[in-house]
Amino acid sequence: MLKPQDYVILLKYLANPEQSWSQRDLSQMLNIGLSEVNAGIKRLSEAQLIRKDRDSNIIPIIPAAKEILIYGLKYQFPGKLGGFTRGIPTGAAAPLFKDKIAMGNDPVSIWPYARGEVQGVALDPIHPSIPKSLHDYPDENLYNLLALVDTIRIGRPRERNMAIKMLVERLEPCKPRAKN
Repeated sequence: MLKPQDYVILLKYLANPEQSWSQRDLSQMLNIGLSEVNAGIKRLSEAQLIRKDRDSNIIPIIPAAKEILIYGLKYQFPGKLGGFTRGIPTGAAAPLFKDKIAMGNDPVSIWPYARGEVQGVALDPIHPSIPKSLHDYPDENLYNLLALVDTIRIGRPRERNMAIKMLVERLEPCKPRAKN
């Protein structure tokens, strides 16, 4: 059974396919304990979501990753909206959707985080380390993938369909992308 941190590790690799990190680096960047990073990599390998190449670099298995992110994660970690608070925009409120979805007067979904600058409705991230991790080690590609996953978890049908399409586009082909 995959744990929340396993998805964060998988998404980190999917967001940065050109990178190779030590487990210690991943632990620091993701604010996840070293032993949990190690165990997460083992679980992801056993679930056939990642593999190691000849140089022991971790390579995500794209078809399996797409399948679990689109169809499995929302059932294992359903999104539950909470109270009004301060945090980091996620889901359809993330900057990635700025020109694609009109938010209207509905409150935006946010990951609760004291240093966040947006008021909205709390959505617990798939792992509690996400807001601090993105604050301390900004990674736009990871942030975008997490927002897409959250949109799949809590979005309305039109938003979910858009997020699935965008997720598939970002993962195919999973090769180094030019920085924006």
